[in-house]
Amino acid sequence: MLRHPKTLPADASLEQVEVVLGNDHVHMVLLTEGRTLVGTLVRTDLPPVGTEGPALPWSRLAGRTVSPDATTLTVPEHLVDRGIRRLAVVAADGTLLGLICVKRHGGGFCSDAGVASRARDRGASRRTVHADERTS
Repeated sequence: MLRHPKTLPADASLEQVEVVLGNDHVHMVLLTEGRTLVGTLVRTDLPPVGTEGPALPWSRLAGRTVSPDATTLTVPEHLVDRGIRRLAVVAADGTLLGLICVKRHGGGFCSDAGVASRARDRGASRRTVHADERTS
């Protein structure tokens, strides 16, 4: 599980979401208000090109979250059943705890170390924003 997934604030624009989803390694944008997950967006959620405004009305949570006590046996089944590779891990009070993501080849899960390594390898200079950094 990624314990520090990239997030955008709840008032992010559609343009900001499109920029993030322009990275082929990003499949789901997490919208947060403080530490609370308020919406998720994938490419198919986006309105027609040229639509402007806030992203939140286009987002959803249903079917895209899992509780932290879900077993490692049921999560992969949940992902496969729904044909998705990402699930936000959310506490009962809505706090975003992390992101479960299946690797592209399907042979394992993404990790914070793997994401950091890929960023170093690609020479990424953008700073990762963690949900817990915006709560101060």
